[in-house]
Amino acid sequence: MRSGLAPAEVVDGDEPVDDLDETLEVTPYDYSLTAYGADYPVDALVKRIASGDIVVPHFSRTPDDSSETVGFQRDFVWPRPTSDRFIESLLLGLPVPGIFLVREQSGRLLVMDGHQRLHTLSSFYAGVIDRQEYRLEAVEERFRGLRYHDLDPEDSRRLDDSIMHATVIRQDDPTEDRSSIFMIFERLNTGGVNLQPQEIRMALYHGDFVRVLKELNEHPAWRRLYGKRSRRLKDMEMILRFFAFLYDGSKYRSPMREFLNRYMASNKDLSRRLEYEMVRTFTDTVTVLEKAVGTPAFRPVRAVNAAVVDSMMTGLARRI
Repeated sequence: MRSGLAPAEVVDGDEPVDDLDETLEVTPYDYSLTAYGADYPVDALVKRIASGDIVVPHFSRTPDDSSETVGFQRDFVWPRPTSDRFIESLLLGLPVPGIFLVREQSGRLLVMDGHQRLHTLSSFYAGVIDRQEYRLEAVEERFRGLRYHDLDPEDSRRLDDSIMHATVIRQDDPTEDRSSIFMIFERLNTGGVNLQPQEIRMALYHGDFVRVLKELNEHPAWRRLYGKRSRRLKDMEMILRFFAFLYDGSKYRSPMREFLNRYMASNKDLSRRLEYEMVRTFTDTVTVLEKAVGTPAFRPVRAVNAAVVDSMMTGLARRI
């Protein structure tokens, strides 16, 4: 019986998960933000991306993603003609949409909205897009077949000097998490399919914890218990919930997304000792659970049930 639970959620062919739809939660707003505008020449943006001063996610949902910059990074979804026309607009001096950036405490800027545009710019300047040589195709005749380094000096200067407007956001209070940034990120993302809560967390709270979540998500016993990998990171969200309830359960208060945001933010940079403890605890728990209950452990009916995963994993871990 599933009274009181959200219906099993299926996203992009993922394993259905009962009672795991944070997008339906209403989150109170109680934050202090600073937002200001900044105009960047295109060549300055490209240089800051190359130096790591601006972090542009290079998204991949595949399990062999080796990115060390940001844990989850969104797919590049623009078709080539769209990328070409964006570059052409700048070459023609036409205005283009602005971008949204988050200023981190380190001073680096994390791209909140505008990944497709900035990825296209970086690719064009580097001369490679999607592992192929980047020559303009879906553009007017005078630019067709050209790479950045093939442009006439006048055209390359016009592109370099083109201005992109950025809105830069910083959360001033509270300082222990970025829940207001999370909320804005959730409402702003516009490319293709909207981001799910865990996808946003993996980008926003990038650090050692993200790496550990990705590694644990590949544990053979966990994979047999949960099922196929989630393209929208629902499996990693369940691992995050496990640690949050195990170590911080006494601090839980709804909504769930705020609880998980606070926990992930406070642990984004794990100590080596805590990382060892978390890996050992998770590994022991899933190994014992699979052996004692078997692979249907998380499925009281057919779908993975989040409440069952929480209670079984947390209860067992506390007794091992």
